Amino acid sequence: MTRNLAFSSPFLLGFEEIERLFDRVSRTADGYPPYNIERMAANGEKPACLVITLAVAGFDPNEIEVTIEDNELTVSGQQSDGAARDYLHRGIAARQFQRTFVLADGMEVTGADLKDGLLSIELARPEPQRTVKRIPITSRG
Repeated sequence: MTRNLAFSSPFLLGFEEIERLFDRVSRTADGYPPYNIERMAANGEKPACLVITLAVAGFDPNEIEVTIEDNELTVSGQQSDGAARDYLHRGIAARQFQRTFVLADGMEVTGADLKDGLLSIELARPEPQRTVKRIPITSRG
């Protein structure tokens, strides 16, 4: 993997955490389950949001766990095999998964819904606030 040198500029101070974040995100091992990320426009009283949709066909809601820890949204699933079945052919594997998304500061998960094999997770995007702070200059004279 080629190292990103964008954050080695002397004008970018204190961005080491972002470089570590890029390293962590680039280590995606598996493409399962497939997912979409949509930006939803504001609709009436409902503000604009993001929706992550994962294809988790065959999973019950109690076999999926959605957690947030240290700005990481983790979706994991593990199917229980249930009663012993006598398969003549097994092409649909009962496989587990874990998919992690790194969230910006202030992002909030507002809900999760499982319908027709698609898990939708809605995220509220905070309104950016621009702040200007004047720094007093002292004189050592």
